[in-house]
Amino acid sequence: MKLVLIILSCFLLRWPVCSQTVENREYSFMLNGLLDHSVVEVSVIDIDQKDGTIYLDAREQNEYKVSHIEGAIWVGYDHFQKDSLKSINKDQKIVVYCSVGYRSEKIAEKLIKMGYTDVANLYGGLFEWSNQKLPLVCGDSNKPTIKIHPYNALWGQWITYGEKVYE
Repeated sequence: MKLVLIILSCFLLRWPVCSQTVENREYSFMLNGLLDHSVVEVSVIDIDQKDGTIYLDAREQNEYKVSHIEGAIWVGYDHFQKDSLKSINKDQKIVVYCSVGYRSEKIAEKLIKMGYTDVANLYGGLFEWSNQKLPLVCGDSNKPTIKIHPYNALWGQWITYGEKVYE
């Protein structure tokens, strides 16, 4: 009976993929309502940081400068330009991320329309990356940091680990 309720809930709430989760149940619930689940999603705990994946950061430049995943390429959201991807092969494994996954989902959709074949959205975004205490680097120095840009105070409630920086 419990399984039937879970499957029914997923159907009614437009969750084509119910397998992705984050540690915080309220955060998970918010994400599942916010995202369209229109692209492949990968959870933070399933990431292999050494497999040659290219990370694309779909946040604004000021957010990226506070911290990002080491080696990530900033592509932005509001001012996304396909020219920023010309050095990336269309069959390269790409994970797009933003703060929580909404903006990166939209950029991932664009990449797929552009012909990129192995694109995923980081479920829970950089907030979940930080919450899982995975490494971040700051700005141009690429030095390790625990700072993270929460976008604003409302979104910052989902960050449970790290130093929130509003710049």
